[in-house]
Amino acid sequence: MEQFKTFVLLASLSVLLVLIGGYLGGTGGMFIALIMAGGMNFYAYYFSDSMILKHYDAQEVDPREAPMLYRVVERLVERANLPMPKVYIIHDHIPNAFATGRNPEHAAVAITTGLLELLTEEEIEGVMAHELSHVHHRDILIATIAATIAGAVAFLANILQFGAMFGRNSRNTNPIIMIAMAILLPIAASVIQMTISRSREFMADEGAARLSGHPEWLQSALIKLSNYNQRGEVQGATPENAHLFIVSPFDGKNFSFSNLFRTHPTTQERLERLEALKMEVTVDNRRNKLYDRHYQ
Repeated sequence: MEQFKTFVLLASLSVLLVLIGGYLGGTGGMFIALIMAGGMNFYAYYFSDSMILKHYDAQEVDPREAPMLYRVVERLVERANLPMPKVYIIHDHIPNAFATGRNPEHAAVAITTGLLELLTEEEIEGVMAHELSHVHHRDILIATIAATIAGAVAFLANILQFGAMFGRNSRNTNPIIMIAMAILLPIAASVIQMTISRSREFMADEGAARLSGHPEWLQSALIKLSNYNQRGEVQGATPENAHLFIVSPFDGKNFSFSNLFRTHPTTQERLERLEALKMEVTVDNRRNKLYDRHYQ
């Protein structure tokens, strides 16, 4: 369902781009905007992992330096049939974890010392399963595509607004309408982009539940992280880097209209979906155990 939802949302972004591009300058204007936005996101796609890890001063670790963490990741990638990612620890008291890298062959997972101190090994496995699900679903690629199209829409909207303000309107369209379009279209693109992000979070949660075989581990971790975030402002958290947090750093705060721009679903929504998965995952676990016994 979430895969289909992502497809529909990406198609909606593309329609917005075609509409505003066609209005301004036909396919030529659309492609110029797409190329410019694509160039910036191409660089981000290939180099954002190293930039992010360097920004957080992440230290790569091996099995001797972080035996428990390495053991958890190795166990999960074996189950998921994924290449072993690079494993990093960030010396920061704020509990967090994220995955980065353009594909499973160039992936890395990072976790803060704050998260290692806050969670049990089982809860850490739930969190790492969530991050590896992002890797498996190639969410970095999907996020980059969404950002490219949304960026192109925003670029074209700026041109539209410039034309309205300075009277460059060859179609004699009402400049007020042009300015309204210039304001509303980028907002619509951002809302769609954030909805895609929330949809991928649900997918990663489901993937984590199935990969670990224990939805309750991730549930317990989400509750602890949400409670931590509600104690006060998460230092260093901004709307631009919120997607790098396992739980929204603004969770528990009343944003009203701004909820449309959330990168994550609410913790309550995530807990409810994981709860609904418990019976299904339990049945799958029993079936797998019977299969293993039969072929041993």
